[in-house]
Amino acid sequence: MTTAPHHPGWSTPPAPGHLPPHPAAPRRVRRGRAAGAVAVLLVLAAGAGATWWLTHDEDGSPLAGRPRVADRAAGLSYGIPEGWKRNKGGLIDAFTSSITQRRAKDAPGAVDHAEEDGSVVLAGRGGPVPPSALRQRAESAARSNAEFFYPDGSSTLEESRAVEVDDRPAHTVALTVRDRESGTDHHLRLTLVSVRDDRAALLLGVSLSPEKAARQEVDTVLESAGVL
Repeated sequence: MTTAPHHPGWSTPPAPGHLPPHPAAPRRVRRGRAAGAVAVLLVLAAGAGATWWLTHDEDGSPLAGRPRVADRAAGLSYGIPEGWKRNKGGLIDAFTSSITQRRAKDAPGAVDHAEEDGSVVLAGRGGPVPPSALRQRAESAARSNAEFFYPDGSSTLEESRAVEVDDRPAHTVALTVRDRESGTDHHLRLTLVSVRDDRAALLLGVSLSPEKAARQEVDTVLESAGVL
């Protein structure tokens, strides 16, 4: 469960962010490169892999009692909202588990290409990140992923704050990303967690929907994170 930290102040030494490997473009018509890149993840995230468990009740949590991903490779668990699907196939190497939500074509506010109007949350793992570097690494990774998904777009930092996930130091970052080709704003949130002294993990959420509720749901998934 994500909470405010006991010690919020950390310095920020320089450290590079890392891009995930670029997935192959899907063979279909797309609104643009950015939506296409995220749509690839929505397709890939229809596939295999993590352990699932049914409950992780937290007082006051919006996802209390919902199924959860238990991603032991990343060392994190996270909730699955109603209407979201767990993965059933392979993921690109940067990630270890994911869940996705796609809006029906006839849903209120759905875009013409409904397969590009969904949300995805992915977990990944990495090497150790000291608490003093979490903010810089999280902000750098968020911007790097924004550039990866939206190579012709721009991003604006909306939030950057220290948190704790099950008493482990973490940092969460939210960006509004403008897709220059379509002129629409999308939502990206990344939470970087020092799950152990010798390794870190991240949750990355991206919402293509213009609806505020869809973006809040992505944030709720990341806020449900727990350390395994």
